[in-house]
Amino acid sequence: MSLAEDRHTRNDLDALLAQIGQHAKAAAAIIARSTRAQRDQALRAAAAAIRADERALLAANAADLAAARDLSPAMQDRLVLNASRIEAMAAGLEVVADLPDPLGRTLDHWQRPNGLDFTRVAVPLGVIGIIYESRPNVTADAGALCLKSGNACVLRGGSESLNSSRAIAACLARGLREAGLPEAAIQLIPVADRAAVGWMLKAADVFDVIVPRGGKSLVARVQAEARVPVLAHLDGNCHVYVDRAADPEMARTIVLNAKLRRTGVCGAAETLLVDRAAAPAMLKPLVTALLDQGCAVRGDATTQGVDARVTAASPEDWDTEYLDAIMAVRVVDGVDEAVAHVNRHGSHHTDAIVTSDAKAAEAFLNGVDSAIVLHNASTQFADGGEFGFGAEIGISTGRLHARGPVGLEQLTTFKYVVRGNGTVRP
Repeated sequence: MSLAEDRHTRNDLDALLAQIGQHAKAAAAIIARSTRAQRDQALRAAAAAIRADERALLAANAADLAAARDLSPAMQDRLVLNASRIEAMAAGLEVVADLPDPLGRTLDHWQRPNGLDFTRVAVPLGVIGIIYESRPNVTADAGALCLKSGNACVLRGGSESLNSSRAIAACLARGLREAGLPEAAIQLIPVADRAAVGWMLKAADVFDVIVPRGGKSLVARVQAEARVPVLAHLDGNCHVYVDRAADPEMARTIVLNAKLRRTGVCGAAETLLVDRAAAPAMLKPLVTALLDQGCAVRGDATTQGVDARVTAASPEDWDTEYLDAIMAVRVVDGVDEAVAHVNRHGSHHTDAIVTSDAKAAEAFLNGVDSAIVLHNASTQFADGGEFGFGAEIGISTGRLHARGPVGLEQLTTFKYVVRGNGTVRP
């Protein structure tokens, strides 16, 4: 490409992004004043469009998959659309439509001695930028949640899922159109150029918040370059700790589900910690079960001793999100060492303890500094739908504004409505 051609292409992209930003700001003002009935109508119409366009969605997804043969099996699984996943997307839109309206909620109310009446009321954030990788269903989930919560959104999906995301975005646009709402309320950046991400991170005049949903490199770039507030979705280096008081069959079921149900999701467990007091009875059966189901195990010296198929864990393994059929396994001296390991090596995402000892469970649940902690349940429940949120656009691992699944409530802020009666300050 010549310098002149490159300059022309860059100018075209700059013009496109500027137009997207202008339209998003205008749409945000309209969506914020829309009624629940309008927003719900748009979601249900979009669900109908997704079902009607199943063949087109599958064709678009086939084009993405054909270009993604070099991706790992787990990453390809994230990318796949099929009839059941398309139906799940459509049903998810309807679930969000059925949820209570998050806007206009009275969060607090009080009066002052001077007669002023104060109400704290939930309102939209404004324009939300969402940057994500691989999973095309995020296009539907993110668009639905932003719309229901009265926000406009600009979506930048991964280049590997661009065709699929375009087809889904077209269905969302049809739903908005049928409800009489601006199509610009949900916009997908239609090009794969990474410069679009840079624009989103610096466009403080357009975006009120950015939500990154992806691997460490994406989140690191967002946190380094963003001039817009960020709800960070860090990688999911999740743990299961099997305590000495765990039921062996429950431990086996939870560990296999947490690791292998879907290895490519952020709630997949990456490290198994086993209490040294439980190791003689439970370590070998757990490791053998993982290996027999095709999961590679990287273990400490004790774990290597129970099965010749276990390879030695490196220091990096304790900090790795594999997103694959690989699990690091370590024996620890009780719940306190388990908590210390999770807090040192985890990503503050989702971690679980398996035990029948209530005291050990509380020590783990209170001691682990993660957005989601579970007792006797799989880490794969780290999902907004499973929390009853309808869907989510990520798991926030930060501390400000939102933590855990980012659903409707987390996509709102508030304002103070103050009513007086000619009240002046002395």
